[in-house]
Amino acid sequence: MPITDKHGNVLTTSQIWEKGIGRVKAIWLELTTGFLWWLVGYLPFHSWRKFFYRCCGLKIGRDSTIHMMARLYDPAHITIGEGTLIGENVTLDGRKQLPNSRGGLTIGNHVDIASQVMIWTSQHDIHSEDMRPIEEKVVIEDYVFIGPRAIILPGVTIGKGAVVAAGAVVTKDVPAGMIAAGIPAKEIAKREVKDFHYRLGRPRLFQ
Repeated sequence: MPITDKHGNVLTTSQIWEKGIGRVKAIWLELTTGFLWWLVGYLPFHSWRKFFYRCCGLKIGRDSTIHMMARLYDPAHITIGEGTLIGENVTLDGRKQLPNSRGGLTIGNHVDIASQVMIWTSQHDIHSEDMRPIEEKVVIEDYVFIGPRAIILPGVTIGKGAVVAAGAVVTKDVPAGMIAAGIPAKEIAKREVKDFHYRLGRPRLFQ
């Protein structure tokens, strides 16, 4: 009896093997994700959370922290620089699972990401017949500020020192030093400061 995919197409032996490996990887990723979300994310100490995040492959620099209840997807493909503060209940998507994937997430130094921000690198291709997933890298450069509940969509680069206003939905690149707001986000002003050298405050204890 032939083995078929979800669309009814008969699979070759190599395709079956490839899909089997993919399924195992997906299950492992789901187990890792659940562990980080429901156990690590609720630990009330920054150092403990960072230890487990690093054990799962996250690369996070000195003096950077992620507050409680974060949602991390595929942390092995997430890189965070130094002195960066990330608020509680954020979503950081580092997925890079598909063949020839261009996914992954890079966050620079001294970046301030407020609470409940969502950064996505994976989405569905709504123009394809099978709604296939696509993955595109997101880059957040140094000294960026992202306000509460903003959403950053796949393939976006936010330039050095840029600001994303609260609740904005960013669908395209934001140039360095610009302030973007709205749905979809548009440039509304330019940041007055030119020389970025400040350091952010300390993370909130037990959060």
